[in-house]
Amino acid sequence: MKAALLLALAGCGGGGGGGDGAPVTPPPTVAFTDPLVYSNAQGGSIVDANENSSVTPGTVTVAGQALSYTATAGHLIARRLGTDAPDATMFYVAYTLNGSNPATRPVTFFYNGGPGSATVWLHMGSFGPKRLDAKAPRTDVPVPFPLVDNAESILDLTDLVFVDAVGAGYSTAVAPNTNRNFWGVDSDAAVFRDFIRRYVSVNNRGASPKFLFGESYGTTRSAVLARLMESAGIRLSGVVLQSSVLNYNSNCGLRESGQGCAGFLGTYGAVGAWFQMTSPPVNVAGLGTFAQELRGLTDNFYGPAISTFFATRAIPDPANLQVLTNATGITVARWQANFNMGPDTFRQVLRPGEILGRYDARMSATNVPAGYDISSAFIDSSFASGLSGYLTNTLRFTTPSSYTTLGNAINFWNFTHDGLSLPDAVPDLATAMTLNPRLKVLAVSGYHDLATPWFVTERDLQRLGANPNILVRNYSGGHMTYLDDATRAAQRADLVEFYRSALQ
Repeated sequence: MKAALLLALAGCGGGGGGGDGAPVTPPPTVAFTDPLVYSNAQGGSIVDANENSSVTPGTVTVAGQALSYTATAGHLIARRLGTDAPDATMFYVAYTLNGSNPATRPVTFFYNGGPGSATVWLHMGSFGPKRLDAKAPRTDVPVPFPLVDNAESILDLTDLVFVDAVGAGYSTAVAPNTNRNFWGVDSDAAVFRDFIRRYVSVNNRGASPKFLFGESYGTTRSAVLARLMESAGIRLSGVVLQSSVLNYNSNCGLRESGQGCAGFLGTYGAVGAWFQMTSPPVNVAGLGTFAQELRGLTDNFYGPAISTFFATRAIPDPANLQVLTNATGITVARWQANFNMGPDTFRQVLRPGEILGRYDARMSATNVPAGYDISSAFIDSSFASGLSGYLTNTLRFTTPSSYTTLGNAINFWNFTHDGLSLPDAVPDLATAMTLNPRLKVLAVSGYHDLATPWFVTERDLQRLGANPNILVRNYSGGHMTYLDDATRAAQRADLVEFYRSALQ
């Protein structure tokens, strides 16, 4: 989860699984207690890294088919390309379909962002065989969330590997390196490349079609990582970008000043529509059509007017501002006071007396501090406790270490990349697609996400030109679209089509 704000963030039996539907004997359970202590500190490192793991069987029913799988939880050592020096021991949980051919079966590597976030959100919320039942955007459900079988898993399409960044989860640098050595745009992407190289080598997956699935800052990582992998001769089949921040310089929520917020208008409109504050009202079913109207309003009026505002400080007259009021529910007076409106202001003024969620603005809270985010606070403890219990009780992996769901790496992160103080990874993605013209990209966003707005993502991707290998899909939901039950099903349907297309 969690795009970085630079200044503020930050079962065993079972049926099929093989291609022929024949019964598959599950592997025996191998529990593992890891005696090592892992560190999330900037100077943290470990000396005696191991590559041991727990192994447990499981089953899940997806699309009417019972899938028998093997879950592996443990560490692999990322070894540096060129020297094979051990750089970091990275914690991962892999789900592999029993009875399939590992040489040809697709494998997808998942990771969250932050920077500094573990991959707990994607692992326990999205498309693995188990998930925590959050029912977003509701806040009237019992917590902690129950762990349930995930009927929307994509295990029928691909094996799944969820891996934590260095300094998050149980991933730690190997001495003489320290965690901070990998807290930067380029070093972080390189160590992920080297983890994937190690996973592929150890598990004989060289011929497997390979996919990346990154969320939030993880999409920045994916763009750079895709370039590094293609440059190293590791061919990718597809990249899924979940809630993208491809260019920090185009997201006005990630800069102190001087950045136009035109790309946020689409999200402001979708949120206003959710609260029935637009004129005319727009329901969820009409979001797609309304989004097209908001694109036009941004390109033809709001964007140019912001450029004029920066040059002359002139604000459109009230009659013209009424168009923005109709589209969002924000009053004309508020537009006059905050014409280049940033997301933090929007969260506070759309519904006076309430603070909207940053990651999912369909959620709101009253009597809370200005920086409070209900869409994060409501789910955090359930995911932390849910993963801990799942690792121990289901995956049989135990350790004396504390699992770091969100560390402080962002406070030390080196955001410089390709000569810029803040990363623009669109050129990296362009290079990867030039090196591999068959590479498919799917960008998914939530209409109600104020951290990584959907239209900002679309505008960033427009720089790559009209490329049929780039697909964009937007859904009702926030940053973690998959926490919404209806949207998760819709997103799975699009993923089915995406994998089919990428594997042709």
